[in-house]
Amino acid sequence: MPDIDALKPVLTALLLPPLPFLLIVLIGARLLAWRRWLGRTLLWLGIALVWLSCCQGAGRWLQAVALPPPDPLDEAQIAALKPAKAEPSPTTAILVLGGGQVPRAPEFGAADLSPDSLERLRFGVHLARATGLPIAFSGGTGWSQRRDVGATEAEIARRVAERDFLKPIQWIEPDSRDTVENAVFSIRLLKGAGIRRIVLVTHAWHMPRALRAFERIGGGSIDLVAAPMGYFVPADRALLDWLPSSRGFEQVRLVLRERLALRAER
Repeated sequence: MPDIDALKPVLTALLLPPLPFLLIVLIGARLLAWRRWLGRTLLWLGIALVWLSCCQGAGRWLQAVALPPPDPLDEAQIAALKPAKAEPSPTTAILVLGGGQVPRAPEFGAADLSPDSLERLRFGVHLARATGLPIAFSGGTGWSQRRDVGATEAEIARRVAERDFLKPIQWIEPDSRDTVENAVFSIRLLKGAGIRRIVLVTHAWHMPRALRAFERIGGGSIDLVAAPMGYFVPADRALLDWLPSSRGFEQVRLVLRERLALRAER
């Protein structure tokens, strides 16, 4: 019997837009010959849902209703993270959660971070420079990738941080495959290094699920500070929010995927 976790990428593709909405369109078209009114209703419903699933406005609305993220850190909150001068070694660390990798980037001739992962690392480096706190990175090999080929995401992040941001990563956690494992392995690693507070860096749409996982695994033994980034923002012109776009399609899928994951992890 196949491992259900290994089927996550396939199940996600089947459950998320556009496939369910296209199925409604096909059912509606099939019913036109027998139940014209019902067939037309389903046909137009499916078309409308396909359209909305490609709109940034729909993505932001879904996030506000189903997955509201915490507010971003302001300057005062960031300043308050700086360790005390009398502190012999930091008890707070910035933890960046991986967001995926590119197994082989032809332009570099090696594996690279995905755009999501690179954005998270960039913000983590920004916080590290503003606070003087050390950085940790959590990410192994995702469920859709082979675990016996190439570098893990954390190892790639360490190389990218040193090469592109001139900032070393102090700890890497290279074994996790999802958010729950991020929490399990990272908390174990950082608590062993004397860390008692984690500044958690991930995208705003991912932060609710990440916080829930870290709070459950940590069990109150470690303090958490949410440092979300990559918020969905309105288009320059309101009309563009409701016209189909690749960004809108991505945002809707991200929110729906997170909701599915939250339900599955209960």
